[in-house]
Amino acid sequence: MATAKTTKSNETKNTGSATAKKTVKPANKTAKKSTTNTAKNTSVAEEKKKILFVASESTPFIATGGLAEVIGSLSKALASSDKFDVRVVIPLYSDIKKEYRDKFTYLGNLYVHLAWRNQYCGIFTYVKDGVTFYFIDNEFYFKRPGCYGYYDDGERFAFFSRSVLEIMPFLNFYPDVMHCHDWQSALSAIYLKTNYCFREEYQFIRALFTIHNIEYQGQYSLDLLCDLFDIFGEYRYLVEYKNSINLMKGAIECCERFSTVSPRYAEEIKNAYYAHGLEDIVRKNEFKLCGILNGIDDLSYNCELDSHLFANYKPDDFSNKAVCKKELQNMLNLPQNSETPIISMVSRLVSHKGLDLVTNVIEELLQEDVQVIILGTGDASFEGYFMELAKRYPDKISANIVFNGDLSRKIYSGSDIFLMPSKSEPCGLSQMIACRYGTIPVVRETGGLFDSIKPLHNGYTFANYNAHDMLYVLRQAIFDYKNKEEWSKLMYRAATTDFSWSHSAKEYESLYLDMLK
Repeated sequence: MATAKTTKSNETKNTGSATAKKTVKPANKTAKKSTTNTAKNTSVAEEKKKILFVASESTPFIATGGLAEVIGSLSKALASSDKFDVRVVIPLYSDIKKEYRDKFTYLGNLYVHLAWRNQYCGIFTYVKDGVTFYFIDNEFYFKRPGCYGYYDDGERFAFFSRSVLEIMPFLNFYPDVMHCHDWQSALSAIYLKTNYCFREEYQFIRALFTIHNIEYQGQYSLDLLCDLFDIFGEYRYLVEYKNSINLMKGAIECCERFSTVSPRYAEEIKNAYYAHGLEDIVRKNEFKLCGILNGIDDLSYNCELDSHLFANYKPDDFSNKAVCKKELQNMLNLPQNSETPIISMVSRLVSHKGLDLVTNVIEELLQEDVQVIILGTGDASFEGYFMELAKRYPDKISANIVFNGDLSRKIYSGSDIFLMPSKSEPCGLSQMIACRYGTIPVVRETGGLFDSIKPLHNGYTFANYNAHDMLYVLRQAIFDYKNKEEWSKLMYRAATTDFSWSHSAKEYESLYLDMLK
C-alpha cells in the first residue's frame, strides 16, 4: 500500500492504494536533459519510437465501452512491431480487476500541483502483451465505483492529465508521440503545449488526439478556468468556446494532429448535424485531421475458440451455429424453430443508437416470422418499452435489460441478423463482432458502419434515418435468409472479413512516423 504523507500547506489529504507485488525504487528520478529528447542509443530497443497512450480506461483491466477495447487492442498490435516502445497510462480505479491489481508493481510516488492543490500521485506498473501499463493512484479521485458520472469529473481528469506529464521525469520516459484519447485526457495535450512547453525535455513530444465520440467534449464554466484547471489568461483562448471551457476544442487546437475512429466520421464531424457544435473548430483544423477505422481483437472474437459459445464452429462449416441458435432460444424461452430468423440488438438503449426507429416499426416487424432479442441498458423509457413489449409478445421478443458479456457473445453467435440503425456511430464494434460470428448486420450508412459494412458483401445498409427504410431492408434480409445457399455464402464473406487491428495499426504507424518527420 502506498500512503501519502501529510503536507503543511493547503493540500487535500489523499492516500493511494493498490496491492503491490513488491516495492522498487525508480532507476532515475531526475530525467537527464537533452536537446534531442533522446539519449544516444546503442541497442535496437532504444531505437524504437516511444508511444504513450493516455486514456481513461483500457482492457483487460477496466472497460465501460469501445474506448477500452481500442486502447487494449491497438497498443498490443503496435507493440508487436519492432518499431515502437508502447506504453499506456490510465487511472488506478478501485474497480480494476483484482486478478490484475495483485500483480501490479509499485514504483513510487510524487506530488502533483494543480492550481492551489498539491495531490498525492502513486505510480504502479504492469507489463502485458509487450505493452507497459502505468496506473495513476489517488484514492480521493479514483477509489469509487465505475469510471465516470461524478460531479467532480473535471477535477479528477485534470489531476490525471497533469499527472501524466509529471511522471515522465520520474520514469525517465519522454515519448516521441503522446496519443491522447477523448476529453478525459484532452488536458494532457493542452498542458503539454502550455504549462510545459518551455521545459526543454518536453519540447520534442508530439501530441495526437483521437476523438472516439465528439458528443462528449468536457464542457465547463469559465469560472473554473484557473481554480480548477490551472489554465491562466494567456492560454484562455485555447479552451474558450461559446462562452464556456471546452476541453476537446483545446486539444484539437493544441495537437499536431487529431483523428477520428473511422474515415467517414472524420468527414461527418465537419457538419453541424454530427459535430455537436464543434464543426467550426473541426473545419478550421481539418488540415491536420484524419480518420482511421478501428479494428477488433480477432483472437477474442473467434467462433472457433470462444469459450462463451454453446458450440464452436468455423466460417467454412456453420453447422454448429444451429446449435448456438437452438440453445439461445431455449435459454431465453423462445420457441425453438431453426427456420425463424433471429434479429438481435446488443446496444446501449439510447436514442442516437436508432432506438426511436426501432420503436416506431417493431410491431410491424413482429408480424413477420421473426424473433427479436434485445440486450442492453440505457434510458428508462426504452428499457420499459421493450420489457412491456416482451410481455405482450412472449414468443416473439426477449428483452434482456442487463449488461452481460457472456450473454452478448451467445447472442452474437446464435442470431441470424444483427440490427444497428445508429443515428451516428463514430466507428462501432458490434457490427464487426457480429460478422465474426457469421451473423449478418443491417446498419445505417453512417460513420464506421458505412466504412465496415458493404451491401451484399458482408451485410445490408440503408442511408436515410427513416424507420420504414430500415424496415424495408430488414424485410429484404428476412426474405434472403430463406435462400440457404446464398445466405451461407453471405455468412462466409461476413465471417472472413478482415477486421483485425493489423491494417489499422499500420495506418497509425504511418501517422506516427509522419508526425515525427
